[in-house]
Amino acid sequence: MLYDLTVVQFSKMLKNLNAIFDKAEAFAELKKVDMDVLLNSRLAADQFNLIRQVQIACDTAKVGVARLTGQLETAPKHDDSETTLAELRQRIASVLTYLEGFSEADFANAATIQISQPRWQGKYLTGYEFAIEHAIPNLYFHITTAYGILRHNGVEVGKKDYLGAMPYKAPIL
Repeated sequence: MLYDLTVVQFSKMLKNLNAIFDKAEAFAELKKVDMDVLLNSRLAADQFNLIRQVQIACDTAKVGVARLTGQLETAPKHDDSETTLAELRQRIASVLTYLEGFSEADFANAATIQISQPRWQGKYLTGYEFAIEHAIPNLYFHITTAYGILRHNGVEVGKKDYLGAMPYKAPIL
């Protein structure tokens, strides 16, 4: 279950973000808006800009999965130096490639392991708690904020862009 909630969903949401970027590029070209304006926009003065939202979403996905599987040392390193949409897309691609390397078997003990971070001052969460209470909400927060920044600036995106394709099934008659 944690594999589906993290690897599968994190990958889907990062791909959805890439698709939203397609609309942002088309908007910028059509409206003659410098992409740098969008990339450096924020929703509030005390929030991070779009670039940082994407960096944190990527970090949340890769580090969250790495911690859950006990493979922190394998997570790709990024120096947070992206300044262009192409560089952000490359970062997303790097994380997606990394996530593709995991299987359900990698999560065999993920629910019960103890996960801590230096800022937690010696406290820990179980892997299940870490996924449900920290990693998943954090990823959605930063992708939602990135979406909100673009939407606020006039990029025509909606809930379907954010949610992406759904695995609808036809009713059995």
